Amino acid sequence: MSDGLDTSPQISAEERAKRQRAVDFARGSVRFEGFILGPEVEELNRRFIEGELTSDEHVAETRRLYDPTFRD
Repeated sequence: MSDGLDTSPQISAEERAKRQRAVDFARGSVRFEGFILGPEVEELNRRFIEGELTSDEHVAETRRLYDPTFRD
């Protein structure tokens, strides 16, 4: 039974579109350099676009995947 509380992140359609464009640009840049993003990064991208992650969280989580020396 739902308690009626919606705990999903609330971002505007404009913010979501802005985030989608940023991710699409970054993905294209990476592909231009000859790489393809893995499923783990694409999941982080999805969460960022949907508003589940802030920009800082998105960057930090992505760096954690690829940089074993990364610390917040």
